Amino acid sequence: MGRAYQNRKESIAKTSDAKAKVYSKYGRVIYMCAKEGGTDPAGNLALRGWIERAKKDQVPGHVIEKAINKAQGGGGEDFSVARYEGFGPGGCMVIVDCLTDNPNRTFGDVRQCFTRTKSKIGTEGTVSHMFDHSCIFVFQGEDEDEEAVLETLLLADVDVTDIESEDGKITVFAPHTDYFKAKNALTDKFGEIDFEVDEIQFLPKGSTQITGEDVVMFNKFLDMLNDLDDVQNVYHDAEF
Repeated sequence: MGRAYQNRKESIAKTSDAKAKVYSKYGRVIYMCAKEGGTDPAGNLALRGWIERAKKDQVPGHVIEKAINKAQGGGGEDFSVARYEGFGPGGCMVIVDCLTDNPNRTFGDVRQCFTRTKSKIGTEGTVSHMFDHSCIFVFQGEDEDEEAVLETLLLADVDVTDIESEDGKITVFAPHTDYFKAKNALTDKFGEIDFEVDEIQFLPKGSTQITGEDVVMFNKFLDMLNDLDDVQNVYHDAEF
């Protein structure tokens, strides 16, 4: 699990560099989160998590406030989640998560990214079974804290997949369905935690080696996807 997450972290760093419209992406997801669960971060744990994540990615406060105020006013766009799966350059497995107000347009745009890079978009379930849908928390903690964290989560009936302690940080993996339960258990026990990572991700169970021209095409593929306003996250098992 740890190695898969390390690969994913490197992928996050790479794809983040390609996000020319990161403010728009955060604004959209914060708006939807506030509209669905309420505009008060104290009572909307998911919203609070997204706000914290946006601040760490240096999203300006006015972008966050505008999205929340827009949700508070009612009306506005109605976005829905759309997920696309397939095989990217070199046969690597890819999952693309989107928020869209026009599924037909979004599907056409994402499919074009696949076809223009000699990739193949599939149907639901094509590759997702080869990924773990996990929530991940990373925060400061020493080796001796690991046992206390694990005990806290187990008492809260969280199905901990893995827990690691390395370089003064504790990393917790659990099923995505246990996200709120796990976060509440941690904050109830240890108070306000400055999470370095507080996310739900698809982590590949293995990896697909890509080389040569496939690497060039794969980078083009990621750039094209990340240029789309509707695309929120791209997960893959590619390893260079």
